[in-house]
Amino acid sequence: MLDLYDDERHQHLADILNSDPKTVAGVLGSTSTWMLGYPDRASRLREEADSHARRRSHPFDLAWALWSVALEINYCYNANRLRKSAEECERLGRENSLPFWWAELAPFLFALALIREGEIAEGIIRLKDRIVSWEANGGRLLVPTWKSFLAEGMALTGDLDNALHLINEQITQIERPGSEERRTYAETLRLKGWMLSLKGDSEAAERSFLASLDWARRQQARMWELRTSTSLARLWQSQGKRQDAYELLAPVYDWFTEGFDTKDLLEAKVLLAELR
Repeated sequence: MLDLYDDERHQHLADILNSDPKTVAGVLGSTSTWMLGYPDRASRLREEADSHARRRSHPFDLAWALWSVALEINYCYNANRLRKSAEECERLGRENSLPFWWAELAPFLFALALIREGEIAEGIIRLKDRIVSWEANGGRLLVPTWKSFLAEGMALTGDLDNALHLINEQITQIERPGSEERRTYAETLRLKGWMLSLKGDSEAAERSFLASLDWARRQQARMWELRTSTSLARLWQSQGKRQDAYELLAPVYDWFTEGFDTKDLLEAKVLLAELR
C-alpha cells in the first residue's frame, strides 16, 4: 500500500476521509511489526508515519496517529512518551475544536500514563470514567483492550479478585463469535496468568500462560511469545524447574535479531542469566 501512495495525487484524501492512507498504513504497520518481533523496524515505521502526518498537517489525521501509536508505546512501557502523546493529542483537539480527541480519547492516554508512572489509583479512577463514557456513547471498539489495562492496574494495587473477574469478562468477550478483536488476545491471557500467579494458583496460572503461548504462536506474534515465555519461565523458576524454564525461554530469545535494549528483551536476558 505504501508503494502505491503518491504525495501529490493522494494528499487530498485526508480531507475526505479524515485519515491519510499513508498515515494509517504506517501506524498499523508499526504495531504489527512490533508484535511480530521487530521492535527497531517498528520504531522506524512509527517515526516515518509520525513525520508524514506532521507534514500533511491534517489535525484529525495527526491526532489519530498520536493516539494509535500511543497504544503501542504503552505496551513498550514508555510512560514519558505516552504522556507527551496524550498532551499533544489533547492540544490538537482543543486548538481545532475536536472534542472527540480532547474530551473523549486523549483522557484514555492520560489514564494509562498515570498507571505506567506509578500513580495507579488515580489512573484507575480516570480509566474507569473513560470506559463508562465510551460505552455510554455507543463505543465498542477496543473495549476489551481498555478493560484489560484496567484489570492490570487493579492487580497492581492488590485487587486481584476483581481484576481476575474483569479479565475473565474480557476473555469471554474476545472469544465470543463475531467479536474477532484478537490482536492482543495472547497478552490478555498472559495477564490472567500473571494475576493467578500473584494469587498463588500456580496450576491455573500455568494453564493460562500456555494458552497465551499457543495463541501467540498461531499469530506468529514473537513479542507476545517472548513476554509470555518470560512470565512462564519465572513461574517455573519459582517452582525449582530451572532447566524447563531455560529451555522454554532461550530459543524464543535467541530468535530475536534486534531490539535488545527494549524492556522485554532486557528482562528476558536477565532471567536467562539467572537460569543458566
